[in-house]
Amino acid sequence: MSLSHWLPCALLALSVAPANTPKPNVILILVDDLGWADLGCSGSTFYETPNIDRLARRGVRFTNAYAACPVCSPSRAAIMTGKYPARLRLTDWLPGRSDRPSQQLLRPQIRQELPLEEVTLAEALRPAGYATASIGKWHLGGGPFWPQHQGFDLNIGGTQTGSPPGGYFDFHTPNLKARTNREYLTDRLTEEAVRFIQRHRDRPFFLYLPHYAVHIPLQAKPEVQAKYRSKPRGDSPQDNPIYAAMIQSVDEGVGKLLGALDDLKIADRTVVIFTSDNGGLSVKEGPNTPATSNAPLRAGKGFLYEGGIRVPLIIVWPGVTRPGSLCDVPVSGQDLFPTNLALAGVSPSPGQVIDGESLMPLLKGDGALRREALYWHYPHYSNQGGRPGGAIRRGDRKLIESYEDGRVELYDLKRDVGERHDLAAERPEEAARLRNQLARWRESVAAQMPRPNPDYHPHRR
Repeated sequence: MSLSHWLPCALLALSVAPANTPKPNVILILVDDLGWADLGCSGSTFYETPNIDRLARRGVRFTNAYAACPVCSPSRAAIMTGKYPARLRLTDWLPGRSDRPSQQLLRPQIRQELPLEEVTLAEALRPAGYATASIGKWHLGGGPFWPQHQGFDLNIGGTQTGSPPGGYFDFHTPNLKARTNREYLTDRLTEEAVRFIQRHRDRPFFLYLPHYAVHIPLQAKPEVQAKYRSKPRGDSPQDNPIYAAMIQSVDEGVGKLLGALDDLKIADRTVVIFTSDNGGLSVKEGPNTPATSNAPLRAGKGFLYEGGIRVPLIIVWPGVTRPGSLCDVPVSGQDLFPTNLALAGVSPSPGQVIDGESLMPLLKGDGALRREALYWHYPHYSNQGGRPGGAIRRGDRKLIESYEDGRVELYDLKRDVGERHDLAAERPEEAARLRNQLARWRESVAAQMPRPNPDYHPHRR
């Protein structure tokens, strides 16, 4: 997988639609735990994603796209609001991992829901005439905080749970149940999404399709698993046939969505965004795991290394983005909120705080982003082995700070995307500058810090 063939974002644009054209439809597909290297278009030779690859050929693929957090709920909250998870005080998956004696630090108390006073993407777009639907995983709070209370006209399958209740073949939520014991959840969510598109073909719509896949439990159609069990792996580090089969089902769903847009003749006025909420699961966590390898990136879900936070991002805006383009500008999940408002011609509410930056200059090819850096704050111990810390990326440099002992690591991502060569000792002044900048950012968003554990016993569980 070569990183030497990026095109400058200035080459992305075709032409911008006239101001009097109808508002575009928006489909936001969020795949759970999909790694940066898990697509054919990003270099995978074991997983098969022909429809997602076709989507990439229709638009722009961002090679330095990030999730706002290395785990799911905070990243989803950032996408919905445009705010850093630290500002929202929602910095871990919900309800969160409980403290343990073996932890040197105790976690801060986090919000257990996306507050109703926050303006979500759906709440911002609905007054502009958009029909809104959330079809799939929500994981941002209990009943009073479900999508139908957060600006969505329709909620199918979204509750407070992070994994599919009952699994992928016997799923059951208050608003979505399997019709047979062999119906596959990914297929059903796609079917419901296509039905929503068909019902709203004549008006602008915002479809949020957050798949439960490819999150554990790893469960896939037996016949598709069999295909990958017999497929030669070659020298690919990706070799899990169940995970591969789950990705294939997601990919087939993308194909059905694209086919529906073509059949209804609305593809040319529909923006499609495809991304993930964090990096791929690369460690043992439940049966049939590790799920994937994020190589050449280091680590995976739950870690602040690139494998935990760098994710796929594809945006197709017909008539605007140049088909088959690549963009290497660092962007993040919180950028999707202001981007969607801008493409719909919607202004933020007066005084509304938005940490993300609209990607319109990159999509149109007529400018650059203004910000200096991207930040991460994860004051928790992850189920995957990650430890409390923060990170900053400025240009090609990335610094990671440990909250346990204050140790910092410094990497040059342009030359060392796998984060193998720590430059902190070689470049102490640069490391100090980035560390200070990270600290100032934490102060600006009132980030909650972990505190010492008075009952710390390193060998007690």
